[in-house]
Amino acid sequence: MSYHDLAEQILTLMGGPKNIKKVWHCATRLRFNVNNPDKVQQKKIEALDGVIQVVYSREQFQIVIGTQVADLYNEFIKLDGVHADASSSTETSEDEPKKKGILGLLNRFISFISSLFMPFLDAICGAGVLKGALALFSTVGWLSAKSGTYIILNAASDSLFYFLPIFIAFTAAKQLHVDRFVSVAIAGALVYPDIVALATNDTTLHFLGIPVIPMSYTSSVIPIMLSIWILSYLEPLLNKVIPNSLKYVFVALLELVIMVPLTLMVVGPIGSTISNALAGSIMGIYNHAAILAGIIIGGLWQVIVMFGFHWMILPLIMSNISNQGVDPIFPIACAAVFSQAGAALGVFLKTKNKKMKQVSGSAFIAAIFGITEPTLYGVTLKYKKPFYIAIASSAVGGIIIGLAGTQAHAFAFPSLLSIPTYLGHGFVGEMIGLAVSFIGAAVLTYLFGLKGVEDEQSNLDSDTDTIQTSDHDELIMPVSGTKTSLSNVNDEVFSSEKMGKGIAIIPTSNKVVAPVSGKITATFPTNHAIGITDSFGTQVLIHLRIDTVNLKGKYFNSLVKDGDTVIQGQELIDFDYEKIAEAGFDNTVMMIVLNSKDYNVEPQLDTNSDLAINLTLN
Repeated sequence: MSYHDLAEQILTLMGGPKNIKKVWHCATRLRFNVNNPDKVQQKKIEALDGVIQVVYSREQFQIVIGTQVADLYNEFIKLDGVHADASSSTETSEDEPKKKGILGLLNRFISFISSLFMPFLDAICGAGVLKGALALFSTVGWLSAKSGTYIILNAASDSLFYFLPIFIAFTAAKQLHVDRFVSVAIAGALVYPDIVALATNDTTLHFLGIPVIPMSYTSSVIPIMLSIWILSYLEPLLNKVIPNSLKYVFVALLELVIMVPLTLMVVGPIGSTISNALAGSIMGIYNHAAILAGIIIGGLWQVIVMFGFHWMILPLIMSNISNQGVDPIFPIACAAVFSQAGAALGVFLKTKNKKMKQVSGSAFIAAIFGITEPTLYGVTLKYKKPFYIAIASSAVGGIIIGLAGTQAHAFAFPSLLSIPTYLGHGFVGEMIGLAVSFIGAAVLTYLFGLKGVEDEQSNLDSDTDTIQTSDHDELIMPVSGTKTSLSNVNDEVFSSEKMGKGIAIIPTSNKVVAPVSGKITATFPTNHAIGITDSFGTQVLIHLRIDTVNLKGKYFNSLVKDGDTVIQGQELIDFDYEKIAEAGFDNTVMMIVLNSKDYNVEPQLDTNSDLAINLTLN
């Protein structure tokens, strides 16, 4: 199925454009805020080919796609009525739930924190890996820290973290709906060379006779967050009291005059004190209860990530590196990443199912490089035992790493590429802990993770019940009529075969039947199309007429639903092709093999038999 088609189906099942308040994506997921969650057909979205899992957490729908999510997102935002990272409608839904209390406040706080880092998360990952690589190259003597190459690459890797308050100011201003460039100017003042020099030399300034405590705000997070939060209250007040004719100059002027001194004198020191206290507490727990830290962080890190609580921890990790120069959390969390990768490898080596072997193999590679969602939602959580095995293995590995006292010297998300950032004291313990986590999870999953299900021949997924058929290489006519080539269809998407190769039919019957035995994997509220996937993975789309989606289901009656298992020749849809033609719609039915690239597709146009398409593997 093409990304465009998948995007259209997701949009429909999400309740349409008016139900979507915001859509964006991270490394592996499409993320939605919606007006009315009740309109979202979660089970049907999960059944779509190309969707690994749908998670509803913190008033947010997360559709797990995998590392191809950016391609799907680019198609999604092209659809009518959809806007990237913004409301798709100015209407306010009366059905929108408003959670109150501590839980609602916590959800909003986590969402706010995640929204600060998400827009430049890829840049953080790239810069962190580059810092780790430079640390490795300088340690083994491949690159001198005094060389021009090192200095330039170090500037590339360190600039984002050094000027982190500016990045945070921009994203916070966007979320709090205040002037982004004034916010950036406030952050810029915190890292202005003269201010940084005062902190370095421990020189105290006075502003209108009030002392300004010298502090360094480079790489800091909490001070600028607090500052922009205060600005979100100041700016509406200024807009209210200043006449419209003077707003253009005086709102920004007063914001800078008020907020920069206030941040340097009050907000900054308070934020730094909070950062230091939190960092000190974490280091204290780590130093005095390394085993407990290893069990909690190592064993539960992936659970923390699943529920989004890691966004609360990331600012603390950044504060640790900024204030202490090191961080103990990421080295232990890396054990959790490696254990998930090991579990995926164990499933890959053990499973007899071709589809799961493909899923687990690609998930293993992604997990090694820090992207664990495909492993979590596509492999380990699906079978449960591998997930529990991975947790136990990473807890043991976390204990070893905690006892070794390993610390990260740069911010880099846990993965194979982050290992160089752990060089130094405890590095040997880190490698042993990672090996235990990875090998333990792989071996135990291989031996016990699939016990009881590995002998199933058709499908290891207990939620899938497609029927095996020996006729997968022959697709019969989905509707009686006259066959014709797709190139004759009056629709460029179909005639160009961009969606896949297939056949077109001028119908003479109102009955649509299954061209192949398999599982219904795509339906539409308008009933104008239906998708079937057979037990060999052949993906077939039947599309009734052109632009009939505009009929909104009129003249169509579906006899099956998503997830149903059907046999070849079973009736799927009743439709009145004569009335549809009278309504002015093109009199054509298309049958497309969406994954045509995997097959040699031979449309059978020269016969009056029920055979429509012959398939042979490429």
